[in-house]
Amino acid sequence: DIFMKHFIFALAISLTLTLMQPSLSFAESQNQSFVKVNGLVCDFCARALEKVFSKQAEVEDIDVDLDNRLITIDYKQGQTLEKETIRQLITDSGYDVVGVYDDKAAVLSDE
Repeated sequence: DIFMKHFIFALAISLTLTLMQPSLSFAESQNQSFVKVNGLVCDFCARALEKVFSKQAEVEDIDVDLDNRLITIDYKQGQTLEKETIRQLITDSGYDVVGVYDDKAAVLSDE
């Protein structure tokens, strides 16, 4: 009887933690910007933009997808860059910004 109570308690705890996990990763995924860019043609382009954005205190990581002309900016927790700042950084680097989005689905629907 006591074993069953402990088992049910442990099961309830692990179920609660499992159900909380997707909400944590969803919250983390909201701390991103997605930028559609024209003019990205080579690995050198990607490295140049990575260097520019790595100097920004708010930026945790950046991924440049040359095939889809898409830049994904991951921010440090609780921080972001203004869309205009993102546009300016990319434009100053010599690339044409098609759009800056808070949601990857918005990028895909604009194509």
